[in-house]
Amino acid sequence: MRNSSLFFLYLSSGVFLLGLLLVHASFSAKARQANLEEKAMLVKTLKLTDLCLFTEARYTRHLSQADLNTAFQDHPLSLEHFPSGSFTQPPESIRKLP
Repeated sequence: MRNSSLFFLYLSSGVFLLGLLLVHASFSAKARQANLEEKAMLVKTLKLTDLCLFTEARYTRHLSQADLNTAFQDHPLSLEHFPSGSFTQPPESIRKLP
């Protein structure tokens, strides 16, 4: 068997497996939709906190539980030294000033 035939066989089997993975993902996403809706309703009912997106600072772990000056808790004029603090904003309820 020539090298080009082996390469074509390898390439076609890879494309076939990729197609099977895409079909499987499509079917499993449809099957899990009811489960995801049930979990979303549970989270809304229990009023669970946000997902922990960043692990660096306390005020970026749970954005709903941070206040406006936690980033400056060391010193009022200190700069943000965690990169995750520049990627997110506080929740809308905190940004509203009384």
